[in-house]
Amino acid sequence: MHKIVTLTMNPLVEKDTSVASIRPNTKLRCASPTYQAGGGGINVSRALNKLGGKSLCIYLAGGYRGDHLRELVANAGIAQEVISVEGRTRDYLSVTDTITNLQYRFGVPGPHVKEKEWEHVLKLLEEHIQKGDYLVVSGKLPPGVPPNFYVMVSKITEKNEARLVLDTSGKALLPSMEANIFMMKPNLAELSILNGVKSISAMELESFAIKFLKDYSCEVLVVSLGANGALLATKNKMEHISAPTVLQKSTLGAGDSMVAGMVLSLVQGKSLDEMLQYGVACGTAATLRPGTQLCDKKDVDSLYELITKETKINQN
Repeated sequence: MHKIVTLTMNPLVEKDTSVASIRPNTKLRCASPTYQAGGGGINVSRALNKLGGKSLCIYLAGGYRGDHLRELVANAGIAQEVISVEGRTRDYLSVTDTITNLQYRFGVPGPHVKEKEWEHVLKLLEEHIQKGDYLVVSGKLPPGVPPNFYVMVSKITEKNEARLVLDTSGKALLPSMEANIFMMKPNLAELSILNGVKSISAMELESFAIKFLKDYSCEVLVVSLGANGALLATKNKMEHISAPTVLQKSTLGAGDSMVAGMVLSLVQGKSLDEMLQYGVACGTAATLRPGTQLCDKKDVDSLYELITKETKINQN
């Protein structure tokens, strides 16, 4: 079986807590926090681990938070390769107001990454990526890393006959479109940016998906639609899978859980249809859990069964 490698250029340590009513100019007594390793690729590795899959998690880390991040990833039982950086790994604070049940998220920029540090990432990928592997690149780029960094990464996957799965945003989004991508998972807002429009309606979605595949070197496009499921598009296929209606507790990590489920499906030899169904099940399952707990396999299995039954009914 081919291996899955995840890459996180701008990881974080997330602190999650709650408080009864958020008010300005007063001292707020918060609950004891919980800590999670975070950042796109790390979240994908965590979700894969929950689903019974394995991955090699590659990321940058620095300072005392970087040490904490290493510890959190190790305690989760995930194989890791860490590139040390001089800057400090960032943190991310999530606070839930238990009176309103609203969640407030506070993030800061990542550390400035030096040229020798991001070049080290490329060398490490050269060592680990082999024919048939899946490299999942997820998350934004930190300061100091060139906007076309993921294009450099794609040259490594192309050279080694591996498959690049890309899920990014921010300054790296448009420059990354020069890469050779096996699968990309934008949301609707990101697909709008990639097509040069302000927004895309439900009626326009399929036509803009076709346009994207014509404009860029990407084999499989999966557009995540939140509570509305996802759209799968290739040059020969177009399919929409609806998400089951659930009581959402948090949408954090839903996209990363979706990516994890889809890549695991591909490694297991499932079809693109099955991949999409399982991915939607994983993304939906993640919303059942508070914070960034990601998907739970029992929830995923139940939702996947529901989705496959619904799909069969619709096809008949």
